[in-house]
Amino acid sequence: MIKKKDSLKAGLKPLLAKTLENALAHRIAKEFPRIGGPRICKLCAEMIMELVHNHIRSKDYVHHGQIVWTAVSIDNPPARHKKMADTDLVTVVLDASTAEDIQSRIDRVPPGQWRLRKAIRMCRQAYEQGGLLTNQDLSEILNFADSLIAQLLSNYERQNKTLIPRRGTIHDVGKSLSHKWIICYKRYVEGKSADQIGRETYHCIEAVDRYLGQFDRVRHCLQQGLETAEISHILNCSVSLVEVYQQIDKELDSKNA
Repeated sequence: MIKKKDSLKAGLKPLLAKTLENALAHRIAKEFPRIGGPRICKLCAEMIMELVHNHIRSKDYVHHGQIVWTAVSIDNPPARHKKMADTDLVTVVLDASTAEDIQSRIDRVPPGQWRLRKAIRMCRQAYEQGGLLTNQDLSEILNFADSLIAQLLSNYERQNKTLIPRRGTIHDVGKSLSHKWIICYKRYVEGKSADQIGRETYHCIEAVDRYLGQFDRVRHCLQQGLETAEISHILNCSVSLVEVYQQIDKELDSKNA
């Protein structure tokens, strides 16, 4: 028996194929004919669509005073010669302006105080969404020099013996000293364990052990009367890193005294 053709279905079904995903798959097949067959092209299109959706937020999910920002993924630490273009990124939604912020300005709270509060809030919000902000991110959002942002956050961390989760402290990028100092302080002044320090500083136990181990080795060499350059050569680390731990050692000695 000959099956009767469904003209309605035949006429409407092509409309279902008019999607951005199919357009991407077609363009991939056209521009890169050797990449593979239709299934590979469709898979590539799906991956692109997933990335696009992760970087876009509907206005239904972003409210007044919030901004959409691209941050570095917590799970993608830096490496030598690794560029930002090769780094995993995540899109986060941050509270750039709240009623509390506005009231602070009405009450003429010093700019440094409300900028610090906003920076801390946004760093924690980004961290909770799987991302890490840099001082440069905060500088661009707050329209404030990144060196001053770094100073505000570092002073807060030292005074409160706590870390603000940002890329410099979590991924150990740049010359940030405060997170190393706080980890050593919590161990040798407060006597806390590695797992407890890790919970309080947003670090895994392995990272805490690494910092403490580096500090112990540098301190031992200093106690033997070795110079900075000699310690750097023996421990196979940079002179600047040795100087950082040397400074921490001096400060902790004064605290214990």
